Amino acid sequence: MNNSRLLAILAAFLASAIYGVNHTIAKGLMPLYIEPFGFILLRVSGAAVLFWAISLFAPKEKIATSDWPRILGCAIFGMVINMLFFFKGLSLSTPINSSVIITLSPVMVLILASILIKERITLLKTLGIIIGMAGALVLVLFSTGENFNAPNVPLGNTLFIVNAFSYGLYLILVKPLTKKYHPITLMKWLFLIAIFINLPVTYTEFMAVDWFDLPFDAIWKMAFVVIGTTFMTYLLNIYALKQLSPSTISAFIYLQPLIAITFAISVGADKLTWIKGLAAALVFVGVYMVSMKKTRIKE
Repeated sequence: MNNSRLLAILAAFLASAIYGVNHTIAKGLMPLYIEPFGFILLRVSGAAVLFWAISLFAPKEKIATSDWPRILGCAIFGMVINMLFFFKGLSLSTPINSSVIITLSPVMVLILASILIKERITLLKTLGIIIGMAGALVLVLFSTGENFNAPNVPLGNTLFIVNAFSYGLYLILVKPLTKKYHPITLMKWLFLIAIFINLPVTYTEFMAVDWFDLPFDAIWKMAFVVIGTTFMTYLLNIYALKQLSPSTISAFIYLQPLIAITFAISVGADKLTWIKGLAAALVFVGVYMVSMKKTRIKE
């Protein structure tokens, strides 16, 4: 294995590790220091500033008029519905639940691709979808908060499923744009648009934060979510894509539950139960069946 490929694998692993740890770190901030919707405004605003700053060193591109409706749709599903439902769900449920259900994203992509671009679904993939969704339903219907600051686990888990669905739709919508524009160009506009769409929903909770009286523990965790989870992970995956295929990169999402569960249990933020173990097994089996002999999304 050459050094470039090894560095790419390490970059993809680090991105997944950041995502996995984020489930617990973000959970620890809500609602003590910031409510979930206020957190979203902080996240998209911080990411927009960072991407616009780095765009000074990226190629200058003009977005075609015909592409703006698609970009608007990407912002709505990728940076509004996706983030709002995930963070609200995380405030209601637990880190392990969120890390397991997030792996349904590839399943959602397959379902949406079959509807929107007539991607063929085989019997094996259909069974995989059913088993994976059964795992998610086990978490929704039978998980409890186990006193880990999880006031409404079924609702939170349901919001995670909506989050996975929204992110899947975002991936399909953004795919053609990635062929036409530099990633930094797309990200700076998507996050800027997301600020204005999120603003009416998130402004009240954002302004309710006592920004000048936050302890250092809250500040570094917020910085981690903005710089690490939102900004760095995207750049790490872009670097990894120079050496690895998109399908290889997407496979790293399955590391998230392992990392998230290990971290959450180690810091006492969650615990592994037989319900969660059964649900995780069903989700992983379902996703594996869907991913076998992966079909290529049409351009």
